[in-house]
Amino acid sequence: MDALFDLPEAETPEQAVIAHYRLSDDQYGSPAEREAVYDAERAMTNAVEEAGVGEVNGNEFGGGEAVLYAYGADAEALFKVMEPTLRSLPFRPAHVVLRRESPETESRFEDPLDHRADRTAAFRRHLRCQPS
Repeated sequence: MDALFDLPEAETPEQAVIAHYRLSDDQYGSPAEREAVYDAERAMTNAVEEAGVGEVNGNEFGGGEAVLYAYGADAEALFKVMEPTLRSLPFRPAHVVLRRESPETESRFEDPLDHRADRTAAFRRHLRCQPS
């Protein structure tokens, strides 16, 4: 609080990493798919907490899709910590949304999570240059 005017301090805008995966059916995916997402979520929670870059804040299943949410001060730093686990999930198509400061400044990338290493550098360049 600002002592002179009793105003709240400005908050640092929260950024987000939101990963979307297509599942094998139009509902909630198979039990094995859900378990793989839960395992990945636990692994990312540990990695993100250990790195001190934010928090993994849950998942949603439905409509044939699994979505994972994470929030922190820097979406790119958060994604860097989460990326190995996100790429390890086998479900495709997949895409990740990096939201910087507000929904109006989010960047969306379709299927950046394939397993071809040669796309990583191009994806990172695209990530810095192409807001949607």
